[in-house]
Amino acid sequence: MKIGNRIYPDSPFERMMKVKVEDSSKGRYQFDENYPYYEDGLWYRFNKLLCSIVLNCLAIPYMKIAMGLRVKGRDVLKKYGKELENGAVTICNHVYLMDAVVATWAVRKFRRIHIIMYAKHFNNPGFHWMLHSIGGVPIAENIAGMRRFDEAFDKFHEQKQWIHVFPEEVRWDYYPYLRPFRKGAFSMAYKYQVPILPLVITFRERKGLYRLFGKSDTPLMTINILEPVFPQKGARRKEEVIRMRKEAHAKMVERMGVDNIWSAIPEDELV
Repeated sequence: MKIGNRIYPDSPFERMMKVKVEDSSKGRYQFDENYPYYEDGLWYRFNKLLCSIVLNCLAIPYMKIAMGLRVKGRDVLKKYGKELENGAVTICNHVYLMDAVVATWAVRKFRRIHIIMYAKHFNNPGFHWMLHSIGGVPIAENIAGMRRFDEAFDKFHEQKQWIHVFPEEVRWDYYPYLRPFRKGAFSMAYKYQVPILPLVITFRERKGLYRLFGKSDTPLMTINILEPVFPQKGARRKEEVIRMRKEAHAKMVERMGVDNIWSAIPEDELV
């Protein structure tokens, strides 16, 4: 499908761009049971602190100037402070190269959030330090690795840390609609009995002085923090995962203000 000057795939989970390292077995890191999905040592903490300083002092100011970055809805964090104190699963539409940074900045959790990411990104030259230091955790690529991956998130939850997931799975730059959601984020919220906190990036026309810092067809962005969706205690997991997906999806579409063309549940789950 073509929207403006950009062409998007017909399938909602097809990538717009190929990852440079297609075969992770040839990369430096192997995402099996030996990969350190959970880390909490002094060196790791130092790198997270250093990375958060770099992002706050360089990346965020750059995006405020070049992308007109704004945040709306931080009052939600205060309003639901008690409900969020044991952690949360944040979700967001995946529409910008640095939207993981934008999301963690919006909720002020640079050092206390863990972002589930596509493993092959970690083997791109120069990417591992940054992805690892912002809290990125690669999805394991074998069964034994998935056990270690799950154990890591059990520990993060015990420490009341936050989890971030892009339920659309793949990135479509500046896409104006909301695609279907995979169930992983909602399964984690049900498992840990923590809220889903929807974030949604919306776009504005590039006007005024912002035209000096980007192409006219590259929009400005606002990240919106919406009211949380809570898992219901005692409800069946399957039904709750579907309900939470639909509710979060509806909240995000409403804030986007679009006549959305996708449903919350992927077609391959309805077959």
